[in-house]
Amino acid sequence: MLGEHHDLHHELPEHKDAIHNLKMNDVHFNRLFTEYHDLTHQIESIEKNNSNVSDEHLKEMKTRRLTLKDDMLKMILKD
Repeated sequence: MLGEHHDLHHELPEHKDAIHNLKMNDVHFNRLFTEYHDLTHQIESIEKNNSNVSDEHLKEMKTRRLTLKDDMLKMILKD
């Protein structure tokens, strides 16, 4: 949704210390975090600029972002 910022620290503020720790110490988590961050930036840019992207492609991007978030949350809760 336009106007909402979806970076992981805004999405999961109660886990900021665990996120930082995993980013620094877990290569896999850091890769997921980077992909999530990049995807969020792309989605927000598309929405802000009303880019010529199909609704289906934007939905796929958002679904991928949600999958990444779920995967990272599992790692955070396990940590």
